[in-house]
This record gives sequence, C-alpha cells and structure tokens, in this order.
Amino acid sequence: MDGRTTDFVAAFQAFLDEVVQDHRQRREDDGEALLPVLREHLGADPRRLPVITEDVPAQLFVDLDIALSEVQQRAEHHRLIGVGGGEQRRHQSLSEILDHAGRFGQFPVAAVDYTSIATGPDTARQAVTFGLRLFVHDGAPVAVLQRSAEPRFGQITARMEIVTPAEGVAAGLIATVRALMLDRSVLRGQVLSLGGSSYERGVGEITFHRRPAVGRDEIILPAGVLDRVRRHVAGIAEHRELLRAAGQHLKRGLLLYGPPGTGKTHTVRYLLGALPELTVLLLAGPAIAYVAEAARMARALQPALVVLEDCDLVADSRDRHTGPQPLLFTVLETLDGLGDDADVAFLLTTNRINVLEPALAQRPGRVDLAVEIPLPDADARRRLMRLYARDLPFTAAALERAADRTGGVTASFAKEFLRRAVLIAADAGHAPADADLEQALDEMLSQAEAVTRSLLGTAPAPAPSPLPSPVTSPSAL
Repeated sequence: MDGRTTDFVAAFQAFLDEVVQDHRQRREDDGEALLPVLREHLGADPRRLPVITEDVPAQLFVDLDIALSEVQQRAEHHRLIGVGGGEQRRHQSLSEILDHAGRFGQFPVAAVDYTSIATGPDTARQAVTFGLRLFVHDGAPVAVLQRSAEPRFGQITARMEIVTPAEGVAAGLIATVRALMLDRSVLRGQVLSLGGSSYERGVGEITFHRRPAVGRDEIILPAGVLDRVRRHVAGIAEHRELLRAAGQHLKRGLLLYGPPGTGKTHTVRYLLGALPELTVLLLAGPAIAYVAEAARMARALQPALVVLEDCDLVADSRDRHTGPQPLLFTVLETLDGLGDDADVAFLLTTNRINVLEPALAQRPGRVDLAVEIPLPDADARRRLMRLYARDLPFTAAALERAADRTGGVTASFAKEFLRRAVLIAADAGHAPADADLEQALDEMLSQAEAVTRSLLGTAPAPAPSPLPSPVTSPSAL
C-alpha cells in the first residue's frame, strides 16, 4: 500500500468515526439512550441475553395488552417506555434493536405508541402497539417488547419479546400472560363476527355487535318449536355438570330449516338476546371459511354458540367436487373435532334443506337436532298481523280478513304488508284505516308484484290448472 492510499484510508476512517460520533451525539441529544436503561433494569448487558419470542393471533391483541398491563401493575416498581426510530424499528426484532442501539446509537427511549382498539360494541381501549414494559416477575427483572401485528410489513401476529437474566422466568411469564388473556378476554360473553385480512389469508379482524333484544312474544312459531330450540342450546349448558356426571357429551349441532322469510334469523336473534351468558360467533357468507378459528375461540370462551347462516350456500357434492373438500365438510369436521366436553353449540340455518340434507347424512351425528321453521298457518298469520299492527288503528275484522287472504305467505311478507298500508295512508295524508290495509294487500297479491313476493320468501301463487282437452267422439273421426 503506497503512501497516498494509506493517507486516504486514514482520512476516510477519521471521516467515518466523525459521522458515527456525530450520529451518536445527535441521538443522545434527541433522548435517553436505550441500552443504559435496560442494563440498569436487568443488571446485565441485554445484548448478551437471549430473547424469547411469543406470537399471539392479531385478533387477540387487546387481550395481550390487558394481560401484560395487569402483570406489570402487580410489580412494585415498573416502567413503560417507547422506542424511537420511526418505521424502521417495526422491521427490526428486539435483538436487532439492541444491537443497533449499542453500535450506532439508534433507537433511543421515546414515547410509547398506542392505538384505540374495540373492546365491545360501544367501548374501546388504548392499547400499546410498540413499547417496552420493564418490571419484576417471579423475583427477576424482565423487559418485554410488546408490538401489534403489522400485516402490511408481513408480520401477521402480535408479539411479545422477552429479555431476562433469570432462566425459566420467561416461560413462566408467558404461561401467566396466556392464562390472564383467557380469563380477562374482552371477547367473552360478546356477540362477534370474524372478518378477513387484506394482506393474508385467515382472520384479520373481529367486529363486536350489540346483543339483540327480541322478546319471546315476537317469535311466532308452532307450539313447542321455540322451547325445543332453546332447550337444545341453553338447556345443555345449564345442566352441563349433570350431563357430564351421566357420561353425556356437551357439544351439539342444531339445524333450523325452512323457506326464506319464515323467521330463522329472527329466532337466532331471540336466542342471542335470551342467552347473555353465551359467547356468540356469527359466520355468514365468505366468513364461514373461518369456522376452524371460530371453533377454537368458542372452545376457549365456552359456553359458546357458533352460528352459521345459509349453510346451503357452501354445500356441495363430493361426487361433483374435483378440488379441495367442500367447505360444508370442513364445517362438519370442525364440529366433530371438538371434544365431547366442549360446551359449544353449532347452530346452522338453511333455506334449502334438500341441498344440505345429503351432505349431513354422510356425516351422521354432527347435527343432532333439526327443527323446521315452516310457513305460518292461519293461526300464526293472525298472530303476526296483530304483532306487526301493534297500536295501529286497524280493526280486528280487517286483520282477520287479511290473515285469511294470505295463505302461503311468510312472516317477512306480513311485516312488509303492514308497513305498506301505513305508507299508503301517509301518502294520502290520513291516518291508517282498514281501506289502506285492503289496498296494500291487493297490491302485494297482484301478479305485478310476483317478484316482490318471491324476494320476501313467499311461495309463488300456483298456476291455474289447464283446461281439460276436449274429447272427440268416435263418430266425428
């Protein structure tokens, strides 16, 4: 190496030293250095300690925040700090953050990152999305980096990364946090639906719903039907210990079937309101694909009810299916995979029992009670008319005539028919009267509204019988 090269290398090294020193100085000016804080708390250089990582499903992140907060608060001395460094830190593991903090002075102590996350239909919690919790657990100092999922960066789970100088403490902490997450879960006793992720396959979010308030007198079904449904869902939960003692299983499957618009969904809504102790997971349409995750959640949060609406939409024949197993069979296998002691009910609804029944028959025992929700008979139609008319000034005779004229209609038809009568009266500028009821019924039973009746679930009016063909006498041949 000649003299000029040696001079250049020395000058360049001096330049790099100056840049690094200036970078460190600016970091120190910006805030407290991270490594000294952790070294003082842990009593050791954190870069020399192992990092134990535990992933948590993204939808359970708020439970992780609650559990870690409680564990931290139990310690006499504790501290919650943030980590600076912008978006770059979210791409770094805790080991990498510690290494860069030591070598380059990056990632100083900073403000904690929070987000507002739902804990119910009307409540929310400020949860730590990126922060270091410093506390003592089982007599040993620990540092826990808590971070939320970052699916846009490829991190699909929430995570805690634990550093402690004491062997075995991290495993004990993870077990404690897991138990608290289950015990303190904000999902328990809620009505939930699962949604997909924009970045990955699988569950991406959970939506909380207000529990419906549907009175028993609002359910118009044949005598004994509602009692059978409720006993199968709630009765088993109420008598779980007696059933276990008798060696009977707790998991159960219930199928509600019948034409569209007869009240299957309304019956489900009544059950949700009448059984507030149940955790309910609602799956409809594409969300039925998350049935396996819903079953895992239901088992953890039992007693629970998993509702799968319109299961005929995912039914398919094995004989004609050339790809992966039909989703309905996945549903049935999931139900079968639950332990017999799981206090979990699966409630399926279908408008097309003829499509669903063959698939269910291939897997006997998964659904152990099928209940028909039929078209309302004459008595049920009278009760529906009175229910939906409520305090409207229609006479009993007019409602009786309407019930007699509406054979074969659904509960949805009856509800819309009475609303139509009120609308006709409002449009005419007078209070609702029997004549409006008659006009609404004439309109909705006319041939012009055949499609409307179909959309309300009402069976089409039977076609008129063809006239008999004239008989030709032999003498005319």
